[in-house]
Amino acid sequence: MLSTGVVDVTVVGSGPNGLTAAVILARAGLSVRVIEAESTAGGGARTLPDPEYPGVAHDICSAVHPLALASPFFADYDLPARGVQLSVPDISYANPLTDRPAAIGYRDIARTCAELSDGNSWRRLLGPLSDDCDGVVGLLLGDKRSLPPSIPAALKVAPRLLAQGSPLWGTLKGEDARALFTGVAAHTISQMPSLVASGAGLMLATLAHAVGWPIPVGGSQAIPDALIADLRIHGGELVLGEEVTAPPGGVVLYDTAPTALLSIYGAALPPRYAKALRRYRYGPGVAKVDFVLSGEIPWRDSRLNLAPTLHLGGNRSQMALAESEIAAGRHPEWPMVLAALPHIADPARIDAQGRRPLWAYAHVPAGSTVDMAETVTGIFERFAPGFRDVVVAVRSVPAARLSEHNANLVGGDIGVGGNNMLSAIAGPTPRINPWSTPIPKAYLCSSAAPPGGGVHGMAGFYAARTVLKREFGIRDLPELTP
Repeated sequence: MLSTGVVDVTVVGSGPNGLTAAVILARAGLSVRVIEAESTAGGGARTLPDPEYPGVAHDICSAVHPLALASPFFADYDLPARGVQLSVPDISYANPLTDRPAAIGYRDIARTCAELSDGNSWRRLLGPLSDDCDGVVGLLLGDKRSLPPSIPAALKVAPRLLAQGSPLWGTLKGEDARALFTGVAAHTISQMPSLVASGAGLMLATLAHAVGWPIPVGGSQAIPDALIADLRIHGGELVLGEEVTAPPGGVVLYDTAPTALLSIYGAALPPRYAKALRRYRYGPGVAKVDFVLSGEIPWRDSRLNLAPTLHLGGNRSQMALAESEIAAGRHPEWPMVLAALPHIADPARIDAQGRRPLWAYAHVPAGSTVDMAETVTGIFERFAPGFRDVVVAVRSVPAARLSEHNANLVGGDIGVGGNNMLSAIAGPTPRINPWSTPIPKAYLCSSAAPPGGGVHGMAGFYAARTVLKREFGIRDLPELTP
């Protein structure tokens, strides 16, 4: 279906950020059209059936959503009130270890501390943050241009951020606790210790105890589907299967990789901006490996049978080494592997024959062409001998090919180049307002813009706020209540 007619705003890309921006703008009374190149909407939050076993559905990019209840946008938007069922498991995440029992991040911080070798150290790090979760999330997902929503939260976060982002990260005691935190921090795919990894680790670990790590019932697709339904209720339009190759008329928000503007605008780009985009650097990538399993994984540590999210990178030193290796362009012998078993929180993900999905990806150098299926399988075998016996099918996509189903994932970078401290503050090119561009009426709202990667909608929120004020003179944001 081709897009026709003039609208106030065009949003290019239908990921959670683009749809967030579209919903806000449509609710403000503007005519909005979302254009998506793929045949299905949702970007990094899509769910598609397995090609051979259609009763098994795979989450294409994201599977577990720690911010679905807690990001400032989604907290106001209230996904459950819109029919999105978010199942919150008792175990937020777990980190299997080779030389000792797994480290388990329960939603209950007391239970977590009780099973760690030095639970008091874990409580000192995360207890005060969990008690002020809204302040912590508001700070770390803030626009970095306003006063923190909670000064007390900022005073709690700052010393912990500096400690865990520097060689002082050894202040967290216990090898199991260190592995548990490092596995969470590794979501940023960056060298460690670093401030960006520390910030992500603190926020995600705080959420794990304060609200849990929700899993959408039916798959991640439920989140964009809810946003699309709201967009249509408020007069918005969604166009699928159409690639934008020339600038749409009117105001445009791009939920795309910033370098996409090079081909869309060509010679019309301001020369300095074009030069900056050509020099834009993407981060390391991930290789996606989806499995279809015939039954439960035979874990050595039976507690892992109740863990929907797994960090399979070993101990802290092993994870830090692996991340430094991929940053240098090398494939580590033991890469960081993240995995999710959504059926543990959502039993309906098991088909009539008992088959269920296993979502996984491995951190690899940017643009890697290596098929990581065997490596990921071998890592599971370390902690669950006999894992191969429950594998029915494997769907493996090297990092270099991820952009085939999501053009934003250049070289396999799921953070769209935004998972670094500079981009999290200044955006893809240094600007006072990082959601704007020097192109008239053109804005960025993807994960390349602050506050960076993740399904939280905040880049779309800030971009929509900017557009309403600059282009339409609207200072008051619309109500988000259902």
